[in-house]
Amino acid sequence: MSSATESATAGFLVWRLSMKWRVAVDRAVTPLGLTHAQYALLGSLYGMARSGLRPSQRQLADHTGLEPLYVSKLARALETSGLVARTRDPDDPRAMQLSLTEEGHDVTRRAIEVVQGLLDQMLEPLGGQDSPRARQFTREVATLLDAPLDPHTENSEEQS
Repeated sequence: MSSATESATAGFLVWRLSMKWRVAVDRAVTPLGLTHAQYALLGSLYGMARSGLRPSQRQLADHTGLEPLYVSKLARALETSGLVARTRDPDDPRAMQLSLTEEGHDVTRRAIEVVQGLLDQMLEPLGGQDSPRARQFTREVATLLDAPLDPHTENSEEQS
């Protein structure tokens, strides 16, 4: 641990790790014509489709944690690029369902391979992706993601 991070708060370290990851993914997927946010949307859409889902933009926003308006903007850009198809949901004409095009599948599979390499690098200090420490780290991050955050509660200042 560097001297700059020894006395850092958990919030600062989470922020730094998320920024380090975002920048690394951005650089890794740029040769594929993608940004980190586009990769997050495509990768999530790819995973949901493999589970038999054809999510709406709203469902994809909920899944990724991105704002619905931002998902809509990303989906439109990816549709223009030929990577995503947007169609009206037959059960809700206000909703748009998303799916990957053939080219979208190809680009996403290649991007996933590149990002998996980054994940291997990031988790190497913990013993690699399949190590007990990495699995524990994943469980702890999932626990933090499941914890509700409300900036209007009394304890929010004490928690930072």
